[in-house]
Amino acid sequence: MQPGELIASDQGARPVQPSDLTAAWAILAEVMDPEVPVVSVVDLGIVRDLDWQAGHLHVVVTPTYSGCPATEVIEGDIREALEQAGFRAPNLERRLTPAWTTDWISDSGRERLRAYGIAPPEGSTSKRSLLGESPVIVCPQCGSAHTEVLSEFGSTACKALYRCVDCREPFDYFKCI
Repeated sequence: MQPGELIASDQGARPVQPSDLTAAWAILAEVMDPEVPVVSVVDLGIVRDLDWQAGHLHVVVTPTYSGCPATEVIEGDIREALEQAGFRAPNLERRLTPAWTTDWISDSGRERLRAYGIAPPEGSTSKRSLLGESPVIVCPQCGSAHTEVLSEFGSTACKALYRCVDCREPFDYFKCI
């Protein structure tokens, strides 16, 4: 056996191909978040890294928060999508540090949230709110900045419930974390 050769019993391990990581990113860009099914796990920024280790794809996943009830479903969806695309036995690593932040949501993901009726996070995760500064939350329905918070807790722990004063429509706001 030569260095770099794979052991036949390594459950489908194989040498990396130049296109493997590009293909894996493309596959994961189609895996949607189960709670907000218009934004992918890549657009949310919860897939942190892909690389090849010991003949298998290694995927680093950082959940939106450590107690997120959808984490196991998301990891299962990631594994299933990769396996269906021919990546045998991908290795998923759940990494909690650094903690996920809404700063990791892509511009495309923010637009998809808005189009779905969820106001995307405004600004960054700075601690200005601790000093009494409130972000301006724009209504995803009509574009008005004349909105009010109804509840700090929305349909999921990462969202707050707002209402537009102009069009009177309620909407979720994806909180800066």
